[in-house]
Amino acid sequence: MKETLILLAAELTTGDNPSTEVNIPTGSAEALLANGLNIVYFLAGAISVIVIIVAGIMYVTSSGDTGRVTKAKNLLTYSIVGLIVILSAFLITNIVIGGFNK
Repeated sequence: MKETLILLAAELTTGDNPSTEVNIPTGSAEALLANGLNIVYFLAGAISVIVIIVAGIMYVTSSGDTGRVTKAKNLLTYSIVGLIVILSAFLITNIVIGGFNK
């Protein structure tokens, strides 16, 4: 196995141009941070949308029970507020990170 990896590394470094090196992707810290935050924002937004759907189903199936209606309304309210906070954080971080790239 070790020999195979050595041969692979030698093949990568001695392609058409012997001065080339292994192509390791590089990026800036800002790009890494932006990509990581965008993944977190996507996951949080998806969870928030799922909670909104669940709250709507709870509201429809409450059958007039005031306790279940209140719980569904609170869940819907908090998930919408959470979605607004997520979108605001997304906009603010993209503006700040985009401002450093100039």
